[in-house]
Amino acid sequence: MGFIMDGLAAEAYDRTYSDRALISRIWRYFRPHSGRVALVAAMVVLGSLVATVIPIVITRGIEALQGSPALQLLLGLAAVVTVMGALGWFFNFVRQTFSARAVGDVVLALREDAFRAVLQRDMSFYDQYASGRIVSRVTSDTQDFSTVVTLTIDLLSQLLLVAIVATVMLTINWQLALITLAIGPVVIVVALAFRRLARVTTRQAQRAQANVNASIQETVSGIAVAKSFRQEAAIYKQFRQTNQLAFQVRLRQGLVFGSIFPALNLLSGLAVATVVYSGGRLAISGTVSVGEWYLFVQSLAIYFFPLTSIASFWSQFQQGLSASERVFALIDAEPKVVQIGNEPVPHFGGRIEFRDVWFRYDIADGNGTQPGEGENEATRWVLPGFSLIIPAGQKLAVVGHTGAGKSSLIKLITRFYEFQAGRLLVDDRDIRSLDLSQYRRQIGLVPQVPFLFSGTVADNIRYGRPDATIDEILAAAQQLGGGEWIADLPHGLETDVGERGARLSLGQRQLVALARVLLQDPSIFILDEATASIDPFTEAQIQDGLDVVMRGRTSIIIAHRLSTVRTADRILVLRQGRIIEEGDHARLLAAGGHYAELYNTYFRHQSLDYKPWEEAGVRASQANDEAQFAARNAR
Repeated sequence: MGFIMDGLAAEAYDRTYSDRALISRIWRYFRPHSGRVALVAAMVVLGSLVATVIPIVITRGIEALQGSPALQLLLGLAAVVTVMGALGWFFNFVRQTFSARAVGDVVLALREDAFRAVLQRDMSFYDQYASGRIVSRVTSDTQDFSTVVTLTIDLLSQLLLVAIVATVMLTINWQLALITLAIGPVVIVVALAFRRLARVTTRQAQRAQANVNASIQETVSGIAVAKSFRQEAAIYKQFRQTNQLAFQVRLRQGLVFGSIFPALNLLSGLAVATVVYSGGRLAISGTVSVGEWYLFVQSLAIYFFPLTSIASFWSQFQQGLSASERVFALIDAEPKVVQIGNEPVPHFGGRIEFRDVWFRYDIADGNGTQPGEGENEATRWVLPGFSLIIPAGQKLAVVGHTGAGKSSLIKLITRFYEFQAGRLLVDDRDIRSLDLSQYRRQIGLVPQVPFLFSGTVADNIRYGRPDATIDEILAAAQQLGGGEWIADLPHGLETDVGERGARLSLGQRQLVALARVLLQDPSIFILDEATASIDPFTEAQIQDGLDVVMRGRTSIIIAHRLSTVRTADRILVLRQGRIIEEGDHARLLAAGGHYAELYNTYFRHQSLDYKPWEEAGVRASQANDEAQFAARNAR
């Protein structure tokens, strides 16, 4: 069945933990609830005692009735058994209630830790691993983790019950007791034989479920693209394959778990048959009384049930341990972006310096490769020894073909990725030595495709400043196009944007993103091609707002359109991570170099969807381009 495991490889950050290490770490989550755990343990002890005492009471009652049968004695025996049963129910109820609360609190804490780890992971982490699989660890695996907790409590209860029953059996007849107790280790050995197989199949089942979750999430996220290309059938076929794989793995897991019970029941059945026969012969010979023989048979049932449960639990226990292993691996994943200091960050002046920075995306962890080593090194480094100084308050535009390294500059400045060598300074301070949270508050980023959270327009504008008043939000919004775009919204600032801002046009979403940055009031402003796919009217509104937001701030613009480049104080032209030209618009045109070539080709070329420095996947509509060309030619 090796083919079943195809496509279920571990993630690169997965780790293998020993059972002892996992249990020790799980206990750390229980430590704050030690009082509740102690109460549960007490209920386990009392419940086990009651379960053991009831057969003893019945046995003694039978012996008493044999000596002097009486209705009063029979009613008394029934009353005692009823009370004992009620006490057993009460102890079990208290145990279940408090253990459920403890389990809930522990799972809550673990899920919060897992989600906190998700928030702390670098952007490169999300580029490498499917979001659906990450979600599966935070949701499904943390829920499976509760299996460990529940089974642990049950395990303690069953162990205690076995110990008490074993003691009772030894007091009844030590010969029969030794025969019975000798079967115990055999049952445990058989259960442990399933341990490794259970852990492997469970781990594969959880990975298969993560693949299903990832497939569903990716499909829902890209449903518009799928429908536009009429790929519903292909997507459904792919999902069926993923789902079939999950079914096969779950089936194998079920066979493993299902096979252990028949094996254990066979062993316990043989043991019971042996003891019943031996005990019956002792009862016939008068060595033991019939009541004692009955008590021993009853004790067998009580003894073997928890014993087989313990053994079977060990295999099921692996499911919870495997889930906790996956969650702890997510929590323990080592970040690639590592701060060497935690210095406070005052308001920046905004001077940025790249000093011989080497950066690439595909560097292998721990391979020891240094800049300049290896063959064809220049083709693998996105920024090979890049140096650049951006004076405070300068408006810098960066252009170049796809893959030139434009977006990489932004990812490094925002500290989304770690560079491999060199230094990146802001106001002559190494950004790796700064408090990362405070540092990022000084940077305002408007991405190419703005992301809006569910809620109102006002909620999204105040996202960076939750304490902002509605007047401050309105003032920020009105700086863009005089606030005319707000009037176009059905309910103004209280308009619900929908999931991912689906109820707003792309231009409106970008205006909301700009207003969000305006309210944040950063020292460094970054515009990442945010006007690449909007109509000229919306672009004009954004341009008016940009003049306001860029005033007095260091601004970096990566744009496709000339209107967002030509007014820059300085323009950089990149090719393969190197600066090949720089200057203002007029100077670069006069130089007749690569920038002039891009400029002239752009205006001379009549293909409506052709933009020489446009990133893949962003295309303006034909009507938008026609209006754009007409407006520019009119100038």
